[in-house]
Amino acid sequence: MYAPERQQEILRLARSAGRVDVLALAEAFQVTAETVRRDLKALDRAGLVRRVHGGAIPAGRLDFEPDLGEREATAAAEKDRIAAAALAELPDGGSVLLDAGSTVARLAALIPVDSSFTVVTHALPVAARLAGHAGIELHLVGGRVRHRTRAAVDSWALRAYAEVRADVLFLAANGFGARSGLTTPDLAEASVKRAAVAAARRVVLLADSGKARREHFARFADFSDIDLLITDTGLTPGDKAAIEAAGTEVTLV
Repeated sequence: MYAPERQQEILRLARSAGRVDVLALAEAFQVTAETVRRDLKALDRAGLVRRVHGGAIPAGRLDFEPDLGEREATAAAEKDRIAAAALAELPDGGSVLLDAGSTVARLAALIPVDSSFTVVTHALPVAARLAGHAGIELHLVGGRVRHRTRAAVDSWALRAYAEVRADVLFLAANGFGARSGLTTPDLAEASVKRAAVAAARRVVLLADSGKARREHFARFADFSDIDLLITDTGLTPGDKAAIEAAGTEVTLV
């Protein structure tokens, strides 16, 4: 079977089942896993599927939300570089809001143990990483905890963010684009993110380039709300220019 024929069949399977797995496809087509990954990369570039950890889903499933393990494993090297670059944006003293997201959690893990500032977060993984930092005054926002993201949502969280005004927010998103703004699959998560944006004087978005031009169900911010985007060098020049035209500084790492 030629590559275009195999890719067409992979696309059919993805649309039929909602997801395809690399190893299962390799066995089904009697090819290597690397060959399947090249097929998925080609389909992803064509906008027909979206690559996720271990496989792919058909494009257009705007409600798809990977679990915590998948998000941690996806674009890991890029997220590590973004988190390292974000350290330079931490204030000397003052207050920081940390959103729920795998790249933001990586930033939390890199914060030096001798740091001294206030942190507010509704993300359990972020709080767990910082709980042992004696110099950090840590505030954990409460609410209903979503199992998929380990983030607190709903009215308790919204009230907490309405009562603070922080120096900087490190924000996460499932998708972003100059026209579509910042989006996430869940309305409750979007509401908390929107409240966090309103609670910060400066907003820094940490998002790998794989999320560019991805649109999800719930929109929570425009790039006019974002001061700085830190992303990787996979962001296209056209997307970078469009985001900068909206007034957001873009740093590629």
